[in-house]
Amino acid sequence: MLGKIFERRNSEKSDFSIYNEKLAELFGLNGSNLAVNGFNSLKEATVYICTKIRSESIGKLPLKLYKNKIECKGNELSYLLKLRPNKFMSSINFWKAIETQRALKGNAFAAIIRNKKGDIDSLIPIEADKVKIVVDDESLLSTNKIWYIVTDKGKQYKLFADEMLHFLGDITLDGLIGIPPLDYLRCLVENGKCTQEFINKFFRNGLSVKGIIQYVGDLNPEAKKIFIKEFENMSNGLANAHSVSMLPIGYQFQPISLSMADAQFLDNAKLNYRQIAAVFGIKSHHLNDLERATHTNIVEQQNEFYIDTLQPMLTGYEQELNYKLLARSEFEKGYYFKFNVDAILRTSLKDRYEAYRVGIQGSVLTPNEARSKEDLEPLEGGDKLLANGNIMPVEMAGTQYMRGGDENGKGSKKGSKE
Repeated sequence: MLGKIFERRNSEKSDFSIYNEKLAELFGLNGSNLAVNGFNSLKEATVYICTKIRSESIGKLPLKLYKNKIECKGNELSYLLKLRPNKFMSSINFWKAIETQRALKGNAFAAIIRNKKGDIDSLIPIEADKVKIVVDDESLLSTNKIWYIVTDKGKQYKLFADEMLHFLGDITLDGLIGIPPLDYLRCLVENGKCTQEFINKFFRNGLSVKGIIQYVGDLNPEAKKIFIKEFENMSNGLANAHSVSMLPIGYQFQPISLSMADAQFLDNAKLNYRQIAAVFGIKSHHLNDLERATHTNIVEQQNEFYIDTLQPMLTGYEQELNYKLLARSEFEKGYYFKFNVDAILRTSLKDRYEAYRVGIQGSVLTPNEARSKEDLEPLEGGDKLLANGNIMPVEMAGTQYMRGGDENGKGSKKGSKE
């Protein structure tokens, strides 16, 4: 698919990816080392959960195009980003794919496809492994300081900066390329992976433990192999769990494995997944860690999740979209993209209605604006701002103090001399 889209920009440059398994094998990287790279790290439960929460949090937020703080409806670009960035995927799946790439690889890319008229036709996400970023820092007069080499099915295609959406990860050293967080989380992710493997093996063995079998006498190597095989068949596995094992006369079994409590297994596991979650900006209640949870601090954690984690992410997305998808003249006229965060900050029905009441009485919201936030149809006369004082249209404020005269308050008042 990429070949058909970018066939006009072919390049003969070569590119290598650190995530290529065959290349990693050439350098002696085994499966354990490769497990923390890229999407293989999703096999670790905490990484999977954190990535899922981040991608779904971004995907479910409506992205809208505004002009002077008023939503633009019926605009082709607004339709493209709000419903269908391309014919292959919906908006939520597009943003979930982009955020997953950004969270795991440190960079996410989407090609900007334009029609013959120059209008944006679609946005196509591209795997980070297939993109090589080239920075021209030799000449300050260069018109294209950054471009992207996309490798697809053995061919390479060159895209300029205005043809590619590039969303950087949480950390960048030069402001041009994001740092894959898993490069710095290798030990944490490997510890989590080993924890899962330990538990899986422990249960597969029927919760049996390692030990030493003492025997008074001597056995030749072949007899040792036969005895070990027969003993494991008799004691290991779920089928033999809680069963009685018998040893021949002269043999004695002595366990040598530490228990989970002795090894502080649970404490180490909690520390490990909390550290990974902290790096991804995920709060404890997202991981069902409710050990110290209360109703109040969960609400505060959710607000912190938006302020500390999502807000910087959304700002980066919005700035890239505004710069790459809008002409400078459109931006100066007041056009801009913005994610609607009400889907995350949405509180209980009682709290929302109380906030609407305060907003309406304080002349901040019109009744129809409050109704629109609840997906209710607008009502006639509901577009006027109301002011406190028995709730009346703001242009009528003060008329209750008038006593006759014209509408400007001029003329006689009750009790005055004519």
